[in-house]
Amino acid sequence: MTVQSMPAVGPSLRPESEAETIGRTLAQRRQALSPRFSPPPTPLSSLLIHGAVMLLWIGLIVRGFGGGGLFAWSAGLVYIAYDTALLVFVFRQTTRRHHARPAAGETGPVATPPSTTVIVAAHDEAAVLAATIESLQAQTQPPDCILIADDGSTDGTGALLSGRFGLEPGARSGPLRWLRLPQGGKARALNVAVTLAETDLVLTIDADTLIAPDALAAMRQAFVDDPHLVAATGVLTPFCGPGLSGRILEWFQTYEYIRNFLSRAAWGRAGGLLLLSGAFACYRRAPLLAVGGFDPDCLVEDYELTHRLRDHAGRLGLDWRTAVIGGAQGRTEVPGTLPAFLRQRRRWFGGFLQTQLWYRHMVGNRRYGVLGMAMLPVKAIDTMQPFYGLAGAALILFYLATGHFGVLLPIAGVIGAKIVLDMAFHLWSLGAYRNWLGRGRRASVGPAIVASLIEPFSFQLLRHAGAALGWVSFIRRSRRW
Repeated sequence: MTVQSMPAVGPSLRPESEAETIGRTLAQRRQALSPRFSPPPTPLSSLLIHGAVMLLWIGLIVRGFGGGGLFAWSAGLVYIAYDTALLVFVFRQTTRRHHARPAAGETGPVATPPSTTVIVAAHDEAAVLAATIESLQAQTQPPDCILIADDGSTDGTGALLSGRFGLEPGARSGPLRWLRLPQGGKARALNVAVTLAETDLVLTIDADTLIAPDALAAMRQAFVDDPHLVAATGVLTPFCGPGLSGRILEWFQTYEYIRNFLSRAAWGRAGGLLLLSGAFACYRRAPLLAVGGFDPDCLVEDYELTHRLRDHAGRLGLDWRTAVIGGAQGRTEVPGTLPAFLRQRRRWFGGFLQTQLWYRHMVGNRRYGVLGMAMLPVKAIDTMQPFYGLAGAALILFYLATGHFGVLLPIAGVIGAKIVLDMAFHLWSLGAYRNWLGRGRRASVGPAIVASLIEPFSFQLLRHAGAALGWVSFIRRSRRW
Protein backbone atom coordinates (compact mmCIF):
# COMPACT_ATOMS: atom_id res chain seq x y z
CA MET A 1 0.00 0.00 0.00
CA THR A 2 1.32 3.43 -0.89
CA VAL A 3 1.40 6.12 1.75
CA GLN A 4 -0.82 9.05 0.89
CA SER A 5 0.16 12.61 1.62
CA MET A 6 -1.13 13.72 4.99
CA PRO A 7 -2.87 17.08 5.22
CA ALA A 8 -2.61 18.99 8.45
CA VAL A 9 -5.61 17.94 10.56
CA GLY A 10 -6.54 19.96 13.61
CA PRO A 11 -4.13 22.06 15.67
CA SER A 12 -0.58 20.76 15.76
CA LEU A 13 0.77 23.46 18.05
CA ARG A 14 0.06 24.03 21.70
CA PRO A 15 -1.15 27.35 23.12
CA GLU A 16 1.70 29.63 24.14
CA SER A 17 0.73 29.55 27.85
CA GLU A 18 0.81 25.76 27.95
CA ALA A 19 4.11 25.80 26.05
CA GLU A 20 5.64 28.08 28.71
CA THR A 21 4.71 25.56 31.40
CA ILE A 22 6.21 22.72 29.37
CA GLY A 23 9.32 24.84 28.78
CA ARG A 24 9.88 25.27 32.52
CA THR A 25 9.41 21.54 33.02
CA LEU A 26 11.88 20.91 30.21
CA ALA A 27 14.58 22.95 31.94
CA GLN A 28 13.92 21.18 35.24
CA ARG A 29 14.24 17.76 33.63
CA ARG A 30 17.44 18.77 31.88
CA GLN A 31 18.92 19.97 35.13
CA ALA A 32 17.90 16.76 36.89
CA LEU A 33 19.28 14.43 34.23
CA SER A 34 22.33 16.16 32.75
CA PRO A 35 25.58 15.08 34.43
CA ARG A 36 27.01 18.56 34.00
CA PHE A 37 24.75 19.71 36.87
CA SER A 38 25.23 16.68 39.14
CA PRO A 39 28.29 14.74 37.92
CA PRO A 40 28.16 11.07 38.94
CA PRO A 41 31.34 9.42 40.24
CA THR A 42 33.90 8.77 37.51
CA PRO A 43 34.54 5.01 37.32
CA LEU A 44 38.08 3.69 37.45
CA SER A 45 37.73 2.34 33.91
CA SER A 46 37.13 5.84 32.55
CA LEU A 47 40.10 7.28 34.44
CA LEU A 48 42.37 4.51 33.19
CA ILE A 49 41.26 4.86 29.55
CA HIS A 50 41.60 8.64 29.40
CA GLY A 51 44.82 8.62 31.41
CA ALA A 52 46.39 5.96 29.19
CA VAL A 53 45.61 7.97 26.05
CA MET A 54 47.26 11.08 27.51
CA LEU A 55 50.32 9.30 28.89
CA LEU A 56 50.87 7.37 25.66
CA TRP A 57 50.94 10.60 23.66
CA ILE A 58 53.45 12.18 26.04
CA GLY A 59 55.65 9.09 25.88
CA LEU A 60 55.54 8.98 22.09
CA ILE A 61 56.53 12.63 21.79
CA VAL A 62 59.51 12.08 24.09
CA ARG A 63 60.44 9.00 22.05
CA GLY A 64 60.28 11.05 18.86
CA PHE A 65 63.04 13.41 19.99
CA GLY A 66 65.13 10.88 21.80
CA GLY A 67 65.61 7.89 19.52
CA GLY A 68 66.50 6.71 16.06
CA GLY A 69 65.03 4.40 13.45
CA LEU A 70 61.44 4.04 12.37
CA PHE A 71 60.11 3.73 15.92
CA ALA A 72 61.30 7.23 16.71
CA TRP A 73 58.18 8.15 14.72
CA SER A 74 55.96 6.14 17.06
CA ALA A 75 53.40 8.95 17.33
CA GLY A 76 52.78 8.68 13.60
CA LEU A 77 52.77 4.87 13.69
CA VAL A 78 50.18 4.76 16.46
CA TYR A 79 48.03 7.31 14.63
CA ILE A 80 48.17 5.24 11.42
CA ALA A 81 47.44 1.98 13.27
CA TYR A 82 44.44 3.52 15.02
CA ASP A 83 43.03 5.03 11.84
CA THR A 84 43.48 1.74 9.99
CA ALA A 85 41.69 -0.18 12.75
CA LEU A 86 38.68 2.13 12.37
CA LEU A 87 38.65 1.57 8.61
CA VAL A 88 38.66 -2.19 9.16
CA PHE A 89 35.78 -1.87 11.63
CA VAL A 90 33.67 0.13 9.18
CA PHE A 91 34.43 -2.33 6.37
CA ARG A 92 33.48 -5.36 8.45
CA GLN A 93 30.30 -3.83 9.84
CA THR A 94 29.22 -2.61 6.42
CA THR A 95 29.86 -5.86 4.54
CA ARG A 96 28.77 -8.53 7.02
CA ARG A 97 25.27 -9.96 6.67
CA HIS A 98 22.65 -9.10 9.24
CA HIS A 99 19.86 -11.53 10.00
CA ALA A 100 18.11 -9.40 12.57
CA ARG A 101 15.00 -7.27 12.03
CA PRO A 102 14.97 -5.09 8.88
CA ALA A 103 17.01 -1.94 9.19
CA ALA A 104 15.01 1.17 9.97
CA GLY A 105 13.35 2.51 6.85
CA GLU A 106 13.82 -0.68 4.80
CA THR A 107 10.40 -2.34 5.17
CA GLY A 108 7.25 -1.52 3.26
CA PRO A 109 5.30 1.67 3.94
CA VAL A 110 2.23 1.87 6.15
CA ALA A 111 -0.98 3.84 5.72
CA THR A 112 -0.81 5.93 8.89
CA PRO A 113 2.66 7.38 9.48
CA PRO A 114 3.32 9.31 12.69
CA SER A 115 2.42 12.97 12.81
CA THR A 116 5.45 15.22 12.38
CA THR A 117 6.46 18.80 13.04
CA VAL A 118 9.48 20.09 11.15
CA ILE A 119 11.41 22.76 13.03
CA VAL A 120 13.64 25.05 10.99
CA ALA A 121 16.01 26.96 13.27
CA ALA A 122 17.10 30.15 11.49
CA HIS A 123 19.20 33.18 12.33
CA ASP A 124 19.79 35.63 9.45
CA GLU A 125 19.19 32.97 6.80
CA ALA A 126 17.02 34.96 4.39
CA ALA A 127 19.24 34.00 1.43
CA VAL A 128 18.53 30.28 1.76
CA LEU A 129 15.39 29.94 3.89
CA ALA A 130 12.87 30.10 1.02
CA ALA A 131 14.45 27.14 -0.78
CA THR A 132 14.42 25.11 2.44
CA ILE A 133 10.73 25.82 3.08
CA GLU A 134 9.85 24.95 -0.51
CA SER A 135 11.74 21.65 -0.26
CA LEU A 136 9.61 20.81 2.79
CA GLN A 137 6.40 21.80 1.04
CA ALA A 138 7.36 19.57 -1.92
CA GLN A 139 7.61 16.38 0.19
CA THR A 140 5.72 13.36 -1.09
CA GLN A 141 4.43 13.05 2.47
CA PRO A 142 4.22 16.63 3.78
CA PRO A 143 4.70 17.40 7.47
CA ASP A 144 1.76 18.35 9.65
CA CYS A 145 3.49 21.58 10.57
CA ILE A 146 6.55 23.53 9.42
CA LEU A 147 7.63 25.74 12.30
CA ILE A 148 10.17 28.47 11.52
CA ALA A 149 12.05 29.16 14.76
CA ASP A 150 13.38 32.63 13.94
CA ASP A 151 16.23 33.20 16.40
CA GLY A 152 16.32 37.00 16.44
CA SER A 153 17.07 37.49 12.74
CA THR A 154 17.95 41.05 11.73
CA ASP A 155 18.30 40.52 7.97
CA GLY A 156 15.44 40.08 5.50
CA THR A 157 14.02 36.94 7.12
CA GLY A 158 10.92 38.73 8.39
CA ALA A 159 10.21 40.36 5.03
CA LEU A 160 10.66 37.01 3.29
CA LEU A 161 8.25 35.16 5.59
CA SER A 162 5.59 37.87 5.50
CA GLY A 163 5.93 38.81 1.84
CA ARG A 164 6.58 35.50 0.10
CA PHE A 165 4.77 33.12 2.44
CA GLY A 166 2.09 35.40 3.91
CA LEU A 167 3.10 34.77 7.51
CA GLU A 168 2.77 36.93 10.58
CA PRO A 169 4.70 36.32 13.82
CA GLY A 170 2.90 33.69 15.89
CA ALA A 171 0.20 33.12 13.27
CA ARG A 172 -0.26 30.06 11.09
CA SER A 173 -0.84 29.86 7.34
CA GLY A 174 -1.64 26.28 6.35
CA PRO A 175 1.13 24.08 7.71
CA LEU A 176 3.49 27.06 8.12
CA ARG A 177 4.04 28.98 11.34
CA TRP A 178 6.53 31.72 12.10
CA LEU A 179 7.86 31.72 15.67
CA ARG A 180 9.70 34.97 16.27
CA LEU A 181 12.11 34.83 19.22
CA PRO A 182 14.74 37.10 20.77
CA GLN A 183 18.19 35.80 19.87
CA GLY A 184 19.22 33.15 22.36
CA GLY A 185 20.98 30.52 20.29
CA LYS A 186 19.89 27.50 18.31
CA ALA A 187 19.24 25.19 21.27
CA ARG A 188 16.90 27.66 22.99
CA ALA A 189 15.00 28.27 19.75
CA LEU A 190 14.60 24.52 19.23
CA ASN A 191 13.38 24.00 22.81
CA VAL A 192 10.69 26.66 22.47
CA ALA A 193 9.55 25.12 19.19
CA VAL A 194 9.49 21.59 20.65
CA THR A 195 7.24 22.74 23.50
CA LEU A 196 4.76 24.22 21.00
CA ALA A 197 4.51 21.08 18.89
CA GLU A 198 2.23 18.22 19.85
CA THR A 199 3.03 15.71 17.11
CA ASP A 200 4.56 12.26 17.52
CA LEU A 201 7.84 13.26 15.89
CA VAL A 202 9.84 16.47 15.65
CA LEU A 203 12.35 16.83 12.86
CA THR A 204 15.03 19.50 13.14
CA ILE A 205 16.56 20.92 9.99
CA ASP A 206 18.99 23.75 9.42
CA ALA A 207 17.86 26.66 7.29
CA ASP A 208 20.58 25.92 4.72
CA THR A 209 19.63 22.24 4.28
CA LEU A 210 17.55 20.91 1.38
CA ILE A 211 16.05 17.43 1.69
CA ALA A 212 14.96 15.11 -1.11
CA PRO A 213 11.20 14.90 -1.85
CA ASP A 214 10.88 11.44 -0.27
CA ALA A 215 13.16 12.12 2.71
CA LEU A 216 10.43 12.82 5.26
CA ALA A 217 8.48 9.73 4.19
CA ALA A 218 11.59 7.57 4.68
CA MET A 219 12.24 9.11 8.08
CA ARG A 220 8.66 8.57 9.24
CA GLN A 221 8.73 5.00 8.00
CA ALA A 222 11.89 4.31 9.99
CA PHE A 223 10.12 5.19 13.24
CA VAL A 224 7.21 2.94 12.30
CA ASP A 225 9.55 0.05 11.51
CA ASP A 226 11.34 0.26 14.86
CA PRO A 227 9.21 1.26 17.88
CA HIS A 228 12.41 1.51 19.99
CA LEU A 229 13.96 4.10 17.68
CA VAL A 230 14.09 7.43 19.54
CA ALA A 231 16.43 9.48 17.32
CA ALA A 232 17.66 9.21 13.75
CA THR A 233 19.66 11.19 11.25
CA GLY A 234 19.41 11.48 7.51
CA VAL A 235 22.33 11.27 5.09
CA LEU A 236 23.68 14.61 3.93
CA THR A 237 25.84 15.66 1.00
CA PRO A 238 27.81 18.90 1.47
CA PHE A 239 27.86 21.85 -0.90
CA CYS A 240 29.71 25.17 -0.77
CA GLY A 241 29.22 28.56 -2.29
CA PRO A 242 31.06 29.77 -5.39
CA GLY A 243 34.76 30.48 -5.54
CA LEU A 244 37.92 28.46 -5.73
CA SER A 245 38.20 27.84 -1.98
CA GLY A 246 34.58 26.73 -1.92
CA ARG A 247 35.10 24.22 -4.71
CA ILE A 248 38.24 22.80 -3.09
CA LEU A 249 36.67 22.49 0.35
CA GLU A 250 33.49 20.99 -1.11
CA TRP A 251 35.60 18.39 -2.92
CA PHE A 252 37.40 17.29 0.23
CA GLN A 253 34.31 17.47 2.44
CA THR A 254 32.27 15.38 0.02
CA TYR A 255 34.61 12.42 0.50
CA GLU A 256 34.81 13.13 4.23
CA TYR A 257 31.01 13.01 4.54
CA ILE A 258 30.87 9.73 2.61
CA ARG A 259 33.32 8.10 5.01
CA ASN A 260 31.66 9.64 8.04
CA PHE A 261 28.16 8.48 7.18
CA LEU A 262 29.40 4.98 6.42
CA SER A 263 31.10 5.03 9.81
CA ARG A 264 27.89 6.18 11.50
CA ALA A 265 25.95 3.41 9.78
CA ALA A 266 28.55 0.90 11.00
CA TRP A 267 28.28 2.11 14.59
CA GLY A 268 24.49 2.12 14.25
CA ARG A 269 24.56 -1.55 13.28
CA ALA A 270 26.80 -2.27 16.25
CA GLY A 271 24.45 -0.41 18.61
CA GLY A 272 26.85 2.44 19.41
CA LEU A 273 25.73 5.39 17.27
CA LEU A 274 26.06 8.75 19.04
CA LEU A 275 26.59 11.31 16.29
CA LEU A 276 23.40 12.55 14.63
CA SER A 277 23.47 15.47 12.20
CA GLY A 278 21.68 18.39 13.77
CA ALA A 279 21.16 19.74 10.26
CA PHE A 280 18.73 16.87 9.59
CA ALA A 281 17.64 14.80 12.60
CA CYS A 282 14.35 13.37 13.85
CA TYR A 283 13.23 12.54 17.39
CA ARG A 284 10.30 10.94 19.09
CA ARG A 285 8.89 13.89 20.95
CA ALA A 286 8.04 12.05 24.19
CA PRO A 287 11.61 10.83 24.91
CA LEU A 288 12.97 14.21 23.81
CA LEU A 289 10.79 15.93 26.42
CA ALA A 290 11.56 13.24 29.01
CA VAL A 291 15.28 14.09 29.01
CA GLY A 292 14.85 17.87 28.92
CA GLY A 293 15.38 18.82 25.27
CA PHE A 294 18.49 20.54 23.91
CA ASP A 295 21.21 21.98 26.16
CA PRO A 296 21.88 25.67 25.37
CA ASP A 297 25.23 25.53 27.18
CA CYS A 298 26.78 22.92 24.89
CA LEU A 299 28.62 23.88 21.71
CA VAL A 300 27.11 20.82 19.95
CA GLU A 301 23.60 20.53 21.33
CA ASP A 302 22.59 17.66 19.01
CA TYR A 303 25.57 15.48 20.00
CA GLU A 304 25.06 16.13 23.72
CA LEU A 305 21.36 15.29 23.44
CA THR A 306 22.14 11.83 22.02
CA HIS A 307 24.44 11.19 24.98
CA ARG A 308 21.69 12.21 27.40
CA LEU A 309 19.10 10.01 25.69
CA ARG A 310 21.40 6.99 25.80
CA ASP A 311 22.53 7.76 29.36
CA HIS A 312 18.91 7.96 30.53
CA ALA A 313 18.04 4.74 28.73
CA GLY A 314 21.04 2.93 30.24
CA ARG A 315 20.15 4.01 33.75
CA LEU A 316 16.53 2.85 33.42
CA GLY A 317 17.21 -0.24 31.29
CA LEU A 318 15.28 1.13 28.31
CA ASP A 319 15.91 -0.19 24.80
CA TRP A 320 16.27 3.19 23.10
CA ARG A 321 17.99 3.10 19.73
CA THR A 322 19.52 5.55 17.26
CA ALA A 323 20.02 5.04 13.53
CA VAL A 324 21.13 6.50 10.22
CA ILE A 325 18.34 6.38 7.63
CA GLY A 326 19.79 5.83 4.17
CA GLY A 327 16.50 6.63 2.44
CA ALA A 328 16.32 10.10 4.01
CA GLN A 329 18.76 12.17 1.98
CA GLY A 330 19.56 15.85 1.67
CA ARG A 331 22.14 18.50 0.92
CA THR A 332 23.57 20.96 3.42
CA GLU A 333 25.76 24.01 3.00
CA VAL A 334 29.20 23.71 4.57
CA PRO A 335 32.00 26.26 5.08
CA GLY A 336 33.56 27.40 1.83
CA THR A 337 36.44 29.45 3.21
CA LEU A 338 39.36 28.42 5.40
CA PRO A 339 38.47 30.72 8.37
CA ALA A 340 34.85 29.52 8.35
CA PHE A 341 35.97 25.89 8.14
CA LEU A 342 38.34 26.27 11.10
CA ARG A 343 35.65 28.02 13.14
CA GLN A 344 33.22 25.18 12.49
CA ARG A 345 35.71 22.47 13.39
CA ARG A 346 36.79 24.41 16.48
CA ARG A 347 33.17 24.49 17.68
CA TRP A 348 32.54 20.85 16.81
CA PHE A 349 35.62 19.59 18.63
CA GLY A 350 35.17 21.91 21.59
CA GLY A 351 31.63 20.60 21.99
CA PHE A 352 32.85 17.04 21.59
CA LEU A 353 35.28 17.58 24.48
CA GLN A 354 32.47 19.04 26.59
CA THR A 355 30.34 15.93 26.15
CA GLN A 356 33.30 13.62 26.71
CA LEU A 357 33.91 15.37 30.04
CA TRP A 358 30.27 15.49 31.14
CA TYR A 359 29.57 11.85 30.22
CA ARG A 360 32.87 10.36 31.36
CA HIS A 361 30.96 8.04 33.70
CA MET A 362 29.74 6.10 30.64
CA VAL A 363 33.25 5.34 29.32
CA GLY A 364 34.14 1.70 29.92
CA ASN A 365 30.83 1.17 31.75
CA ARG A 366 29.19 -2.20 30.93
CA ARG A 367 25.76 -0.82 31.76
CA TYR A 368 25.77 0.95 28.38
CA GLY A 369 26.72 -2.09 26.30
CA VAL A 370 28.56 -1.43 23.03
CA LEU A 371 28.26 2.29 23.65
CA GLY A 372 30.14 2.13 26.92
CA MET A 373 32.60 -0.62 26.08
CA ALA A 374 33.52 0.30 22.49
CA MET A 375 32.21 3.59 21.11
CA LEU A 376 33.04 5.85 24.06
CA PRO A 377 36.55 4.40 24.57
CA VAL A 378 37.15 5.16 20.89
CA LYS A 379 35.94 8.71 21.54
CA ALA A 380 38.37 8.91 24.46
CA ILE A 381 41.18 8.15 22.00
CA ASP A 382 39.74 10.75 19.62
CA THR A 383 40.20 13.48 22.22
CA MET A 384 43.94 13.29 21.55
CA GLN A 385 43.77 12.31 17.87
CA PRO A 386 44.57 15.81 16.51
CA PHE A 387 47.71 15.97 18.63
CA TYR A 388 48.85 12.55 17.44
CA GLY A 389 48.31 13.62 13.83
CA LEU A 390 49.94 17.04 14.20
CA ALA A 391 52.82 15.55 16.21
CA GLY A 392 53.49 13.03 13.46
CA ALA A 393 53.65 15.83 10.88
CA ALA A 394 55.81 18.02 13.13
CA LEU A 395 58.29 15.21 13.72
CA ILE A 396 58.68 14.68 9.97
CA LEU A 397 59.49 18.37 9.55
CA PHE A 398 61.93 18.12 12.46
CA TYR A 399 63.71 15.14 10.88
CA LEU A 400 63.91 17.00 7.56
CA ALA A 401 65.35 20.11 9.21
CA THR A 402 67.93 18.13 11.19
CA GLY A 403 68.94 15.76 8.41
CA HIS A 404 67.67 12.52 9.99
CA PHE A 405 67.25 10.87 6.59
CA GLY A 406 67.76 7.40 8.02
CA VAL A 407 64.48 7.87 9.87
CA LEU A 408 62.67 9.51 6.96
CA LEU A 409 63.16 6.65 4.50
CA PRO A 410 61.23 3.99 6.49
CA ILE A 411 58.65 6.64 7.42
CA ALA A 412 58.10 7.30 3.74
CA GLY A 413 57.52 3.58 3.20
CA VAL A 414 54.91 3.43 5.96
CA ILE A 415 53.15 6.55 4.70
CA GLY A 416 53.15 5.15 1.16
CA ALA A 417 51.59 1.89 2.33
CA LYS A 418 48.97 3.81 4.29
CA ILE A 419 48.10 5.93 1.25
CA VAL A 420 47.59 2.79 -0.84
CA LEU A 421 45.34 1.34 1.85
CA ASP A 422 43.39 4.58 2.16
CA MET A 423 42.97 4.74 -1.61
CA ALA A 424 41.55 1.22 -1.67
CA PHE A 425 39.13 2.05 1.14
CA HIS A 426 38.29 5.35 -0.56
CA LEU A 427 37.29 3.63 -3.79
CA TRP A 428 35.41 0.86 -1.99
CA SER A 429 33.53 3.38 0.15
CA LEU A 430 32.26 5.24 -2.92
CA GLY A 431 30.64 2.08 -4.26
CA ALA A 432 29.32 1.00 -0.86
CA TYR A 433 27.87 4.46 -0.24
CA ARG A 434 26.03 4.54 -3.56
CA ASN A 435 24.68 1.01 -3.10
CA TRP A 436 23.48 1.92 0.39
CA LEU A 437 21.67 5.04 -0.82
CA GLY A 438 20.33 3.38 -3.95
CA ARG A 439 22.20 5.60 -6.37
CA GLY A 440 23.04 3.73 -9.54
CA ARG A 441 25.47 6.23 -11.11
CA ARG A 442 29.10 5.19 -10.82
CA ALA A 443 31.42 7.49 -8.93
CA SER A 444 34.27 9.31 -10.66
CA VAL A 445 37.39 7.32 -9.82
CA GLY A 446 39.97 9.91 -10.91
CA PRO A 447 39.05 12.72 -8.49
CA ALA A 448 38.72 10.17 -5.67
CA ILE A 449 42.25 8.89 -6.26
CA VAL A 450 43.67 12.41 -6.36
CA ALA A 451 41.86 13.29 -3.13
CA SER A 452 43.22 10.22 -1.35
CA LEU A 453 46.76 11.09 -2.44
CA ILE A 454 46.85 14.70 -1.28
CA GLU A 455 44.40 14.66 1.64
CA PRO A 456 46.93 13.40 4.26
CA PHE A 457 49.15 16.42 3.56
CA SER A 458 46.42 19.06 3.30
CA PHE A 459 42.81 18.61 4.37
CA GLN A 460 43.64 16.14 7.12
CA LEU A 461 46.04 18.61 8.71
CA LEU A 462 43.39 21.35 8.49
CA ARG A 463 40.95 19.12 10.34
CA HIS A 464 43.51 18.47 13.04
CA ALA A 465 44.25 22.19 13.31
CA GLY A 466 40.55 22.98 13.75
CA ALA A 467 40.30 20.26 16.40
CA ALA A 468 43.34 21.66 18.23
CA LEU A 469 41.59 25.04 18.28
CA GLY A 470 38.62 23.20 19.77
CA TRP A 471 40.82 22.36 22.73
CA VAL A 472 41.37 26.10 23.19
CA SER A 473 37.61 26.74 23.14
CA PHE A 474 37.07 23.91 25.59
CA ILE A 475 39.72 25.16 28.00
CA ARG A 476 38.34 28.69 27.79
CA ARG A 477 34.82 27.29 28.29
CA SER A 478 33.47 29.05 25.23
CA ARG A 479 29.69 28.79 24.82
CA ARG A 480 29.20 30.66 21.58
CA TRP A 481 27.08 28.94 18.93
